[in-house]
Amino acid sequence: MKGAQTGVDPTSPKREYTTFEQTSSMERLIEVVIEWLIRVCGISAIAFVFGIFFFVFREGSSFLFNGLDLGEFLFSSAWYPTSTGNVRYGVFALIIGTLSVTVFAMIIAVPFGLGAAIFVSEFCEPRLKEICKILIELLAAIPSVVWGFIGLQIMNPLIINLFDAPIGLSVLNGGFILALMSLPIIVSIGEDALKAVPDSYREAAEALGAGRWQVIFHVLLPAAKNGLLAAVLLGTGRAIGETMAVLMATGHSVNIPTSLLDSVRTLTATIAAELGEVPVGSDHYQVLFIIGILLFTITFIVNLVADLVIKGIHAGDSA
Repeated sequence: MKGAQTGVDPTSPKREYTTFEQTSSMERLIEVVIEWLIRVCGISAIAFVFGIFFFVFREGSSFLFNGLDLGEFLFSSAWYPTSTGNVRYGVFALIIGTLSVTVFAMIIAVPFGLGAAIFVSEFCEPRLKEICKILIELLAAIPSVVWGFIGLQIMNPLIINLFDAPIGLSVLNGGFILALMSLPIIVSIGEDALKAVPDSYREAAEALGAGRWQVIFHVLLPAAKNGLLAAVLLGTGRAIGETMAVLMATGHSVNIPTSLLDSVRTLTATIAAELGEVPVGSDHYQVLFIIGILLFTITFIVNLVADLVIKGIHAGDSA
């Protein structure tokens, strides 16, 4: 009788269908909004990269195309931007200094980083693994200026005493500091790449009688090679782009090194040390931005080589 008086049954299927339809419409609207937010985030990342490159190129393009001798710029070691009457902009020694410190840092960081990643992924007990990951994250959180102080106050006298060198601010000092700074990236990403290998790979290899080291070398490393290569490249990019630590630890001397005990100057340290002191719009100011363009080019070449290597690996696997 109460239902007949009101004319509506509160438990009718029609009302349930209407509520479900409204909920579905709201969920679809939320999905569309989230999808567009993801698209905007992805496009904005690309836009930011092009925006940064455009800004750097705009600041240095005038002198790059009108007045700069590219041959002297790239292949001369004479860096005298403030000389009266004989200004010269040669970055060859800066390029060699950057590459020498980076290569030496990677010689140290890559085997230790990948070894630590294998240890954390395959040999650590759960509790020890958590402790190691926390320590690695703390190592990554140390500011670069603190690393510079370590190179200046600890490594500098240590190198002088051990190698009887006149000064300890050198390729050896800067490369060691950069290796320590790159290690957390290589370890973290390498450990993630190894952990992403399915457990069925390990179980199948062990079922065939493979030992732990055989599983690592013949199963895990080949399966995770792309992720491990990405870890090495990100560590390399960290070393190339570092500024403050190498400014304090390498001696900041324009010099082509002949040994690990020679002082050098890097491209990034040159920009950091001189950009704040030059008049805006001057030739020296624009040359520093051209060095920024050069750093972009070096980074692009490193990424391109990595992409070609990965494609070569895929082609070899498919063959």
